[in-house]
Amino acid sequence: MSNISGIEKDYYSQVASGSRIQKAADGAAELAIIQKEESQVRGYEVGTRNAEDGKSLLNVSDAGMSAIGDNLSRMRELAVKASSSALLSDSDRKMIQDEIEQLKQGISDIAENTQFNTKNLLDGSNPDIHIASGSDGSGMNLSVGDATLEALGIADFDVTKDFSIDTLDQAMKKVSYGRSSIGAQSNSLDYTIGYNTHTAYNLTATMSRLGDTDIEKAVSEIKKNQTLQTYRFMMQKKQQENEQRKLSIFYM
Repeated sequence: MSNISGIEKDYYSQVASGSRIQKAADGAAELAIIQKEESQVRGYEVGTRNAEDGKSLLNVSDAGMSAIGDNLSRMRELAVKASSSALLSDSDRKMIQDEIEQLKQGISDIAENTQFNTKNLLDGSNPDIHIASGSDGSGMNLSVGDATLEALGIADFDVTKDFSIDTLDQAMKKVSYGRSSIGAQSNSLDYTIGYNTHTAYNLTATMSRLGDTDIEKAVSEIKKNQTLQTYRFMMQKKQQENEQRKLSIFYM
């Protein structure tokens, strides 16, 4: 009675592992479906992680753009001050231009040094950054803009010469547009993350319905098998007793 049958071993294994399909013979069609869906789930999970990395990249870009915007705002203040020709001497404008040059250098440094995983983001060298956010490697291309002095049109801005504040206004518009685009792309990645998470959850639920062990049924089958084994043992014992009784009567 202590011996466990092969069928009972299978049910014990199913209960222990939580998986009804231990081998292809347990359900070849279900196993093929489960393996395909498992691959898809892993693809969606990787796509989600890639999308989250994409959001981090956009956050870094936005922080750089914000700092550039601050520098441009200060430059505009100085340019407005320098416009008061009746109040400022040439040396005053020279001092204002010195600060503007420092601000321009700051913008240049931010554009050249803003990176994500060693990839430059704001110097125009990576106009399209592919993010594989789909389960099959598909996704979207991120555009974080070009915030160099040349791209903003302020490389030669100089208040000691003829200048127009509109030049700075246009540069600020470009930065604002860049940040707006970054925000829209970040929202799109949020949607992708939500879609991937929801789809992976549904696929996992389908896999569970196909492959998870029905614990109640498995336990019931184990008890049924044990009862049958006990019944067989009792019948064998009774048969042996009957045989012994017959032999005893024969030799009397």
